[in-house]
Amino acid sequence: MKYILIALLLSGCSTTVPVAMKFPEAPLNIQEKCHPLEKLKDDAKLSDLAKTVTVNYTEYYACSIKTDAWIEWYQTQKKLFESLN
Repeated sequence: MKYILIALLLSGCSTTVPVAMKFPEAPLNIQEKCHPLEKLKDDAKLSDLAKTVTVNYTEYYACSIKTDAWIEWYQTQKKLFESLN
């Protein structure tokens, strides 16, 4: 009796339907947009202009590098995943 029960339990776990795995979508917190760049005030001085330009270039390039690297990593992982299927 014990062996029949074990056989029934094990046969209930088998499936003939193929399971198709999908590559997971990227989480929303990773897909965040870059921060908006700073704007100059109406009464800005030349030193304020230089500071704002420096901050904006730094922000833009940091975000650009991070985003480009993540996109490249994600696409590579997706290709690898699809090549396994």
